This record gives sequence, C-alpha cells and structure tokens, in this order.
Amino acid sequence: MLLVRFPLGLDMFVHGYMKITNVPGTMHYFDGLGISHWLGWLAIIAEFFGGLGLMTGTLSRVAGFGVAVTMAVAIFERHIAYGYLMNWHGALPFGTEGYEYHTLAIGMSLAVMIEGPGLLSVDYWVGTLLAAKKMKSPVMVAEGTPTMAR
Repeated sequence: MLLVRFPLGLDMFVHGYMKITNVPGTMHYFDGLGISHWLGWLAIIAEFFGGLGLMTGTLSRVAGFGVAVTMAVAIFERHIAYGYLMNWHGALPFGTEGYEYHTLAIGMSLAVMIEGPGLLSVDYWVGTLLAAKKMKSPVMVAEGTPTMAR
C-alpha cells in the first residue's frame, strides 16, 4: 500500500502546501469559483494534512477519506463541465481540465480506506504496539480477580 499511499500523499501535500502558504490567494480563487471559505479551509486541511498522513501512513483511512471528498467536490464544483480528459496538450484555456486526475485520486483513496495503510506505515506500527500492550495487560476472570492475559 506504500506504493499507492505515498504518490497520492505527495501530490496532495504539494497542492495543499501551495494553498496553505498563500491563503489569501487561495481564498480569492475559491471566491471566483463560488466556494465558501469554510469549504476552502477543509480543502486546504484535507490536501496538506491528508497528504502528510498518507505519506507517513498516519490516520491513513481518515486522510484517504478527506482526499476522496475533496476530489469529489472538485469534480462537481469545477471540472465536470470540461469532460473526462485532462488538458494534456494545452489545447484548452488554463484551468479547464477534465476530471481524469480526480478519479485516479479517488480510486487510490478508496484503496487506502478499504485495505488500510499496509505494513510500512505509522498506523501499522502503532496498532502492533497497542496490540502487544493489550496482550500484557491484566484481564478480569469470572471471580473478579485479575490475571495476566496469554
């Protein structure tokens, strides 16, 4: 899953970084699209922090969900009118790409949400540590006296 998570996370992080380092310009752009500022902030958070989460495998399913929702909103708010294909050869005016890229990002996000982050992730290692700790914690038996779990 690292091969799915990392490229998606890197791409989202770069887009989120561009937005978070120029919030006034980003909000001006969203104003031109008729997108409210609170939705703009959600997009910035999903892209920047979701990208970080996907790259490191931290809260991966939550990050994948945020990215998928952001891409779905982008499709219906901006790109659906231009058809499916991207503007690969620059034949269309700037900013008039289709939603081809967005469907790829949604598919990759769904893979992370369904399959989880995989072995090479913070989520996996935290889960492993918590499971090991749980196995060593006292467990109550029927009589109410603590015993060690096996």
